[in-house]
Amino acid sequence: MASESHFKESLHNLYLEDEKHHRNPSEVKMSQIVLPCHANHCGELSIGQLLKWMDCTACLSAERHAGCPCVTASVDDIYFKHTISVGQVVNIKAKVNRAFNSSMEVGIEVRCEDLYSGHHWSICQAFATFVAKHTDANKVQLKQVVPCTHQEHVEHSLAAERRRMRLIHHDIMQDLLNPKNFQRSVSEENLDEDEALPTERTRVESVELVLPPHANHQVNTFGGQIMAWMENVATIAASRLCNAHPTLRTIDMFHFRGPSQVGDRLILKAIVNNTFKNSMEVGVCAEAYYGDEPLRHINSAFMTFEVLDEKGRPRPLPPIKPEPQEGQRRYQEALARKKIRLDRKYIISCKQTEVPLSVPWDPSNQVYLSYNNVSALKMLAAKNNWDLSSKKNNVSLYTMEESQSLCFRVEFEMEIPAQRAFILLSDLGRRHEWDQHYTLCKLLIRVDEDDFIYQVVTPSISKGGKDQDFILLASRRPPCDSWDPYVIALRSVALPTHPCTEEFHRGEVVCAGFTIYEVSKSVSKISYYNQASPEVLPYISTDIAGLSSSFYSIFCACRQYLLDNIVSTSAFTPSTL
Repeated sequence: MASESHFKESLHNLYLEDEKHHRNPSEVKMSQIVLPCHANHCGELSIGQLLKWMDCTACLSAERHAGCPCVTASVDDIYFKHTISVGQVVNIKAKVNRAFNSSMEVGIEVRCEDLYSGHHWSICQAFATFVAKHTDANKVQLKQVVPCTHQEHVEHSLAAERRRMRLIHHDIMQDLLNPKNFQRSVSEENLDEDEALPTERTRVESVELVLPPHANHQVNTFGGQIMAWMENVATIAASRLCNAHPTLRTIDMFHFRGPSQVGDRLILKAIVNNTFKNSMEVGVCAEAYYGDEPLRHINSAFMTFEVLDEKGRPRPLPPIKPEPQEGQRRYQEALARKKIRLDRKYIISCKQTEVPLSVPWDPSNQVYLSYNNVSALKMLAAKNNWDLSSKKNNVSLYTMEESQSLCFRVEFEMEIPAQRAFILLSDLGRRHEWDQHYTLCKLLIRVDEDDFIYQVVTPSISKGGKDQDFILLASRRPPCDSWDPYVIALRSVALPTHPCTEEFHRGEVVCAGFTIYEVSKSVSKISYYNQASPEVLPYISTDIAGLSSSFYSIFCACRQYLLDNIVSTSAFTPSTL
């Protein structure tokens, strides 16, 4: 047993050593020492300058992969954890996580280094989308990214889900910003007219002439330069409100609407939209024109600032008094964006210590809950420290202890097309046919064709105890390419229409579900995962200890269920009991 453990440890060390020496072919690094010319009057690196460096590094990475010029299409939310001082070094690393048709996702990591102490710390992480542009009229078809390391496999897999989220982000925002959906009006805020500051005093308008130094090698205005100019006017607007130096904390996801060239005049406008106790949202708009032509919309962004006291804590901010009509619209839209911002930050982060397991579900946060659901399962599946606990008739049970939680994986191969297994296992309404722990499964909401919310009832472990019920979000995803599995992810959510009742003890599922890989046209590898919560652990503890065969029986029943239904060609329709 000791020799087997030593062998596994040696293999794991070899794997880590290979990862350590692997260099992604699209990876680009930039290191810059912060000089006074890069800093503001507080001796801190200007975020605008940092954005320029980040965009440049990411663009070079995209072009290394594409082999042709690339332009910035969008940047996801950026959260800045710390400021950077003069004399410190900024280390930026960018690499292509995944390529689609003519676009690709580039991951950007920014770290700070203190040359005197040798300390390193994280500043931010960002994901940018770049589009490849051929010099001729032919459309670019990008080569696929081939992930090699554990981390690359994880990012490659999650990139598809992030892209799905980006594509519907605009529709979600438009729906949430619909005046019919606003829950509060300005009059309901009970503002103190004496304390409230008029937003008009924060309005900023500035013009920039695009010169050759501002252009990239394609003679378009450098995207990072536009972001730097936008950050500059936003900082001025925030400073006018608080009469102090503000610190930029977040930039919401934004898209470049069109290009700008050398010779253009860029009109940059900024205004404080709303304040929230310790933070404020500033809206920024960039428009361009040349000669007598009408203004072209280049970009809009929303930035969140804080004002820190001497101890680095956020200072309370005064309320604002919005202008009639347009000002009130911006004021209320900022309230809606704050909700989305919190949803995106905490739900997408998958940090269970910062957000309750059963996050309240509503249409505005559905896309973020689905992302969390799928990404959590993919990250759990990608872990490389699973231990084989037992194996019986080609059904393998793996376990993993991590962060004070017990995770398990049941895996087997069988003769069934992967797509057919995906369709059968996606329908939780039929799970009672093979899983004795599912006594009831009721479809509550069909969110869309890939996401469903169920109420699941499981029997009590103890005699005379209450049955348990779970409200589960089921998210299913077909593979985007040959590297991806079929995914069926499950996690708990909360529904206001289905609160806890006296009849059941409400349980929670942290992360569970299936991955299905196509081994061949007729053979699939099916893996079931569960990050055991206290409510789930009693059902599985004896099985993992090897004291019963019920676990094995359940997945034998699952295999038989798939074989019995292999010939059906009916499309997936979620069923209910």
